[in-house]
Amino acid sequence: MVSNKRVLTGIQPSGTLHLGNYFGTMRQSIAAQTENECFYFIANFHAQTSMPKPEDLRARTHQVAVDFLACGLDPAKTVFWRQSDVPAVQTLAWILSCLCPLGLLERCHSYKDKVAHGLEANHGLLAYPVLMAADILLYHAQYVPVGKDQKQHLEVTRDLAIRFNNAYGDILTIPEPLIQEEVAVIPGLDGQKMSKSYNNTIEIFAEGKAARSKFMKIKTDSTPMEDPKDPDKCNVFLLYKLMASPEEVAKLREMYLAGGMGYGTAKQMLFEKYTEYFAEARERRAYLMEHPDEVEDILREGARRAKAVADETMAKVLAAVGL
Repeated sequence: MVSNKRVLTGIQPSGTLHLGNYFGTMRQSIAAQTENECFYFIANFHAQTSMPKPEDLRARTHQVAVDFLACGLDPAKTVFWRQSDVPAVQTLAWILSCLCPLGLLERCHSYKDKVAHGLEANHGLLAYPVLMAADILLYHAQYVPVGKDQKQHLEVTRDLAIRFNNAYGDILTIPEPLIQEEVAVIPGLDGQKMSKSYNNTIEIFAEGKAARSKFMKIKTDSTPMEDPKDPDKCNVFLLYKLMASPEEVAKLREMYLAGGMGYGTAKQMLFEKYTEYFAEARERRAYLMEHPDEVEDILREGARRAKAVADETMAKVLAAVGL
């Protein structure tokens, strides 16, 4: 983990946050705030690529704010705001779009993958990396926590920043990726990357029978109960490793290798560990859900602080391009 750097990340309010969000980005982002200057935003402009209903977008945006705060984001240490509350990001996105070769976007794996899974190939989906670049460059982020699937988008950001600086002077900061390699891709219920697009997620704050049912649906192989099993090829074990202590992981590994244990037992152990791991965050979330005005005040103050930085950047950018 870096220290004494400006770190930026955003998350879409496209639905209920899940374990892929938390272990892929949220956990390391929250850890970064203890030793860095952090800028974290709710990417509600990005969420519009799927054209959600207005009331759903507002509700999901609030829910993301609550969930981030419940999981440990500290607004005293971190600038935390709604993307749309600083509209200058759209101005910068347009300027960067005019520097961006079309082929650069068409080669992005994420775009091709989402279209292959049935999402409409609209301009917003194609131009997503340009708006992401504006998010990053507007605030002079030095590091951006990303999963392996998002690393290519950061390369687009770097490319556009270099193109802009070569054309107009050394104005924009060239960011670096911050990748937590061992948990960069979190498996979903079907073994693919956990994603709302694939409908294979486990929510961070699911509870009771509905939560347990999700864990019991995790895809496993057909190895008989009495036979040894390979823990490193099992999605149940891979998820358990994210939440358990080294001693607990070692014990479950032994159970896999010894045989005589069904996958149902491992899934139950995973469910119990998940319940324990998020217990304190679940309590904080319950409080925040009952005090929505406190959440709104945090987002407004975060937007004020973010706008101060954005305005300074845009003054230099607009002057440089002749606007």
